[in-house]
Amino acid sequence: MKDPRQRKLAKIIVDYSSEVADGDIVMLEYADGTPVEFIREIQTLCLARSARHVRIAYRDSDLVYNFYRRADPRQLSYFPRHELEFMKQVDVYIGIGSPLNNQTLAGIPGQVLSTRQLLLKPIHERRVDHTRWVITRYPTHSQAQDAGMSFEEFEDFYFRACNIDWAREGRRQERLKKLLERSRTVRILAPDTDLAFSIEGMGAIKCEGKQNLPDGEVFTAPVKNSVSGHIRYNTPSLYQGKVFSGVRFEVKKGRIVGASADKGGEHLAGVLDTDRGARYFGEFSFGLNRAIRRPMLSTLFDEKIAGSIHLTPGKAYRDCDNGNRSAVHWDLIRLMNDGEIYLDGKLVQKKGKFVLPELKPLN
Repeated sequence: MKDPRQRKLAKIIVDYSSEVADGDIVMLEYADGTPVEFIREIQTLCLARSARHVRIAYRDSDLVYNFYRRADPRQLSYFPRHELEFMKQVDVYIGIGSPLNNQTLAGIPGQVLSTRQLLLKPIHERRVDHTRWVITRYPTHSQAQDAGMSFEEFEDFYFRACNIDWAREGRRQERLKKLLERSRTVRILAPDTDLAFSIEGMGAIKCEGKQNLPDGEVFTAPVKNSVSGHIRYNTPSLYQGKVFSGVRFEVKKGRIVGASADKGGEHLAGVLDTDRGARYFGEFSFGLNRAIRRPMLSTLFDEKIAGSIHLTPGKAYRDCDNGNRSAVHWDLIRLMNDGEIYLDGKLVQKKGKFVLPELKPLN
């Protein structure tokens, strides 16, 4: 029997998030752990909405690993121009990541992955900047294990976090968005964390189920050269197939000048030296999804944890742009249950809870 929650989520993806319409060219990319019936449901809805073409691309993590393990330098440096040319035709991109093994690429040197990521940057930028895109990570046993849940528990959690009234969530986020838009400075205080920066003129963006599922955040960007101080992230991160924890940055004039980690420290330089922009920050965000309460080693979920923030080394999004350009966009998360956040010197959040009356509905 088909899971009715799949049908509901497929409808959110097609009709609300990406707004598939008559004549659209849709690219639907999915990974090895995604059930075919879910892909079929999305494909059926796209065709029912009169999409002109639905291209389905399958990504097998073992074959990706095999490529990095066996490809020679000439093959690694090949740029698939045909993929860029097709992406230029795409109106809607739907990406479903569901790896059977979250750490398939752990044995591949970080510099190899960073170099390839930099090479493919034009395709990624074309997708982010010129399509109506949405991504999700369908439950797999690997993700459930990382989250410390049974598969059934994780699946239930996933649908609770995704299948909600996103238009209503967007209305709830509006007051925080407006507060960030009129604020000039941010200060983050917590154990081993004292960081300040300007957000003046940067604006703010609501994340209301349009590009990520699950969603639930409001973000801005720090003025590029304004970040100063130090921060220690307290949430493990899986990036480029490697696990990092206890990441700590020293920052001067916007640039990360010192970096260490309790785990994964030997790979930090490989990420931060990808390009010039990787040592500057491109995003600052408040996590707001009340269905997500603890980390589970999946950035798409962890960055939405209610009471968290993420401050992101790398690329800024063009709809909230501080000018930083990079192949890196690494959402590192800090739970703020032991800290405080100030906007223009005024306490806004304490121990992960908003203290301003107009923001308390977000708690």
